[in-house]
Amino acid sequence: MNIAVAQSGGPTCAINASLVGVFKQGLLTEKIDAIFGSINGIEGMIYDKLLNLKSVIRTNEDMELLRQTPSTILGSCRYKLPDYEENPEIYEKILQTLQTHRIHIFIYIGGNDSMDTVVKLSGYLKAVGSDIKVIGVPKTIDNDLPVTDHTPGFGSAAKYVATTVQEIIRDSSVYSLPSVTIIEIMGRHSGWLTASTCMLRANGEEAPHLIYLPETDFSADRFMEDVRKEMAKHKAVVVAVSEGISLNAEDSGIAEFQSGAVDNFGHKYLSGVGKFLERLIADKIGCKVRSIELNVMQRCSSHICSKTDIDEAERIGRHALRTALDGETGKMMYFRRISSMPYAVTIEMTDASNVANLEKKFPKEWISPEKNQVTDAAIGYFLPLIQGEVDIYMKNGMPVHFHRPLQVR
Repeated sequence: MNIAVAQSGGPTCAINASLVGVFKQGLLTEKIDAIFGSINGIEGMIYDKLLNLKSVIRTNEDMELLRQTPSTILGSCRYKLPDYEENPEIYEKILQTLQTHRIHIFIYIGGNDSMDTVVKLSGYLKAVGSDIKVIGVPKTIDNDLPVTDHTPGFGSAAKYVATTVQEIIRDSSVYSLPSVTIIEIMGRHSGWLTASTCMLRANGEEAPHLIYLPETDFSADRFMEDVRKEMAKHKAVVVAVSEGISLNAEDSGIAEFQSGAVDNFGHKYLSGVGKFLERLIADKIGCKVRSIELNVMQRCSSHICSKTDIDEAERIGRHALRTALDGETGKMMYFRRISSMPYAVTIEMTDASNVANLEKKFPKEWISPEKNQVTDAAIGYFLPLIQGEVDIYMKNGMPVHFHRPLQVR
C-alpha cells in the first residue's frame, strides 16, 4: 500500500517532527511502499499535487535536520472543506487522487479546523464503501485543542515566549524612569501561551506583573487601576496580554489598530491590542511606555525549541500511522498526562469529532480573582513541556534548516 501525509494551519517548531514520525514509521512497515506528501494540506489531495517523500528525505541526517526545522516543509492551507452536500465534486476529486496513487492511509497534521477535515473526509469514505483510513495528528502553538493534555508545537512556543519575555524584563529595567512595557502574545480565544509566562516565577522573576487572558472579561478602566498599583511597587512594569482579550470595539477604539479582515474559517486577523493599551497608558499616565508584538516569531523560533516538544511530536506521528494500520479511521491522537513530577504521558486516540471546531480554554481556577494574573498552580503544568534542548545543526554561526526544493512528481 501507499500512504499520504499533509500539514495544515499555522506553522510551528514541531510540525515537521510529526511528519518525520509518520515517515520513519512508514519506512519500518514492510507493506508500505510509497510515502506521499500532499502539498499545501488538503488542497494537494484535491488538485493531485503529491510529492514522493522518499525522493526528498534520503538519509538519517535529512530526517534529523527536518525534525528540527520549523514551519511546514509541505506547505499549508487555510482551506475549509465544505460539507459533501454543498460540493460533492471536491470529495470526488480527493477520492480520485487517493485511488490514482493507491493510497490506503491519509494522515492529516493540524489543529481543530483540520480535525473538521478528518471528520468529513473519513465519513465520506465510509459512506462510499472505501476502506481508506484517515487519522489526525494534533498541532498548534495555541494549545487549545480539547481532549489532549497539550499540543505539539506549544511547548517550544511557550519556551520561546518565556525566554523572550525574560530578556524584555532585563531590557526594561535598566533606567530609573518609571515605565510600562506591554507584550502582546498570540491567543485568539484561549490564553495558554500568554499564561505560560508565569513560568518565569520558577526562576525567581516577579514579572510579568500583570497577565490578561481572553478567558476573562477585560475592562480598560480596571486595567489602568492595575497598572497604577504595580507602578507604585515597581519602576518598570511588564504586562503580558493575549491578542484576543475582549474589548468593545465601539467603546474602546481598538478598531483603529486592527484590520477587521477574516480568514476562510471566519477568524478575524487580530493583533493591535498592545498598541491600543500603549496609547491608553500614554494618554492617562504619561510615563515611558512601549508595546511589543511577538507576532510570528512565536511559531517558528526553533533555535530555542523544547526537546520534549520535538520528541513528543515525532512519537505522536509514529502512533498515528500505527493506529491507521490497526484499522482505525476518523480518529485524532492525543496526549494523556499520567504525572507531572516525574513527567509522563501516554498517547491515545479519540474521535476527531470530539476536537473538530472546538476550543479548550485556559482553566479559570488558574486565573487570579483579580483577573490580572495566573496562579502558581499553572507552573507545574507548563514546566515539563519546555524541558530539554535540541542539538541544533549550525553553519557559519547560524542554525541550518531543511529547505530542499520540493517538486511534485
